[in-house]
Amino acid sequence: MPMNISLQVILDEVNKYIKNEDSIKLITDAYEFAKEKHSGQYRKSGEPYLVHLMHVAHILAQLSMSPITISAGLLHDVIEDCGVSEKELQEKFGEDIAMIVAAVTKIGNLEFTDEKEYLAANHRKIFIAMANDIRVIFVKLVDRLHNMRTLQFHKPEKQMRIAQETLEVYAPIAHRLGIAQIKNELEDLSFQYLHRDKYYEIARLVEMRKVERDAQITHMITNISQMLLENNIKFNIFGRSKHLYSIYKKMETRHRRFDEILDLLAIRIVTESELNCYEVLGYIHAEYRPIPGRLKDYIAMPKSNMYQSLHTTIVGDEGTIFEIQIRTYEMDEIAERGVAAHWRYKEGSVAKPIKGRKEIEDRLAWFKDFNMMTDDMDEDAGDFMDLLRKDIFEANIYVMTPKGRVIDLPNSATPIDFAYRIHTEVGHQTVGAIVNGTLVPINTPLKTGDVVSITTNKNSGPSEDWLKVVKTSHARNKIRQYILRKQHEEKDSLIQKGEQMFREEAKRRNIDDKEIKHSKRLESILSQFSVNSVNDLMFAIATKALSLQSVFEKLSIHKIPLDDAERFEKLLKQSTTQRKPQGDSGVRVKGIDSMMVSMSKCCSPVYGDDIIGYVTKGQGVKVHRKDCPNIVNETKRLIDVYWETEFQHGDYETVLSIFSTDRNFLLTDLVTTASQLKVKLTAVNSELDEDKVHVTTTMRVVVNDSQHLRNLVANLRKVDSVVRVERKIL
Repeated sequence: MPMNISLQVILDEVNKYIKNEDSIKLITDAYEFAKEKHSGQYRKSGEPYLVHLMHVAHILAQLSMSPITISAGLLHDVIEDCGVSEKELQEKFGEDIAMIVAAVTKIGNLEFTDEKEYLAANHRKIFIAMANDIRVIFVKLVDRLHNMRTLQFHKPEKQMRIAQETLEVYAPIAHRLGIAQIKNELEDLSFQYLHRDKYYEIARLVEMRKVERDAQITHMITNISQMLLENNIKFNIFGRSKHLYSIYKKMETRHRRFDEILDLLAIRIVTESELNCYEVLGYIHAEYRPIPGRLKDYIAMPKSNMYQSLHTTIVGDEGTIFEIQIRTYEMDEIAERGVAAHWRYKEGSVAKPIKGRKEIEDRLAWFKDFNMMTDDMDEDAGDFMDLLRKDIFEANIYVMTPKGRVIDLPNSATPIDFAYRIHTEVGHQTVGAIVNGTLVPINTPLKTGDVVSITTNKNSGPSEDWLKVVKTSHARNKIRQYILRKQHEEKDSLIQKGEQMFREEAKRRNIDDKEIKHSKRLESILSQFSVNSVNDLMFAIATKALSLQSVFEKLSIHKIPLDDAERFEKLLKQSTTQRKPQGDSGVRVKGIDSMMVSMSKCCSPVYGDDIIGYVTKGQGVKVHRKDCPNIVNETKRLIDVYWETEFQHGDYETVLSIFSTDRNFLLTDLVTTASQLKVKLTAVNSELDEDKVHVTTTMRVVVNDSQHLRNLVANLRKVDSVVRVERKIL
């Protein structure tokens, strides 16, 4: 694979199935935009960051993806790394591309307790978006594939973390979507970094037997080909190699030696129709002895990822064992590309996400269940990923409704799990289960092939005992929600309890609780606790969702906003009388030629930021970023300000907080990155967090403008062990 891919190489691939000039222009425009925005950014390999985007676009083109998907692949990092807004992207490239790029952009500017929670939140965001538009996961899978191909440029600890994440999250979703060519490569690349010794040991054993194996396969192919030609069947036949991780998994899970893996010698036969598939199977079984119990008909009973094929294992000459796969050309395409084959772009077609989602649901039985699970938007990110991993990725038993709908469930799942997968209300009202025509206890473990019918009662409901029985996270979460809802029906008494707790705490602090309520100070802090009313606040106190200490701390520091318009006008007049040239800030007040203007130290605006003015008493106008939390609730004292377009950009000091895991030479790498971008450092300080694992680095920098700052942040994020970078509010 070449290190660099040009735009023309991508277009050559695209031109194989796209001829429309507007579609080609969309991809070209996306390339030019990405090239401009990522200018000055580099990967760990030392290559320009654009190289990664070109590879992503090229792989998407090889999968015959749409112009929108390929363009989104080129643009997938501009929001995260270049400070481009979703609105700007939408205006320039349309709603679909903006949505896909926003979906694959990592969550930023939020506080997480640890890296695991942060990753879970990002995964949840991606998979919820995928439930609405499958193109999101195509971009993310291909992005991860190329990152894995270039993982050697990272430090060993980061290689291990990314490989583990790939094996646990991205390879399973590729498998469930039937995209074998991506799933297999992701697994083998992860295997190489996670179990390096085992990887090279198996690779060596495979290579040692290669000459012997190739000779045996060639001999068998010759014999089968001659037999099929004599019976006038059109076909293609070839040997196939088992990928290394698959061999390793069989050795580990089945406790077998390398030479005991039966399907190391494998042959695939591709023919024109289903009838031909069964004919080929008949001829092979007539000529060679099949091994009992090894015949699998995935044509009549497709796998949950749309995979269809006939599998049989036969004994060849001299006792050599072969696994034979027989399928049609369409089945072979789906076996390699899964849902991506179904989503192949056709010139003139309109890829509507809603229609596409319905088509995928019809083809992938589990996808409808997956969409149902993503409806719980308030669910904790860690719980959501646990649910996805256990209920979707690890599902390996298949049971049916009386009408023949197949439901995927994990091992040992019960009729209760089955009921909740059908519908939440069916689960809540379950009172009995009939499995294969026999009444069974609702905690009976199900197995593949069971036909399950649920008996319900509208007046019934789940008990806490069910939590000990169910195996799926989906059912467990629904039961917990039901129990919590029941508790909320007692909300009035809990509100009274919260009020009593509040009064007692106020008395202990020698505070008049009635004065607090009458002065509306309680209402003024509600938004800080994300509650809508004082009753909700009291309820949260009673259920210990909020601590009394935190509530009284907010009450003690909170200041009620000014509501006197005349007072504001007076302050404005005071400021305008003390006129002072704008100096070197580059900011002017709208409608006023000159005024005392200074930069706020709390949020440190930089030329190009969205800004607003705040009228102070005797100090003129303080310029804040519009998202500064210190003025976000202000309405009376704000005034419009703007950057002068012809201003020669000056020096702007701002403070960055860099959150990372601790390692040797971290500070050196951070300082080097800043100096390479010609950023002046005025102060740097690193402190080890309480967990003794993470470190927070505060970096005071001087930059030319917001673009200069965005380039710095983007490159700092790529330093090994850095989790996130934020502009600090003082």
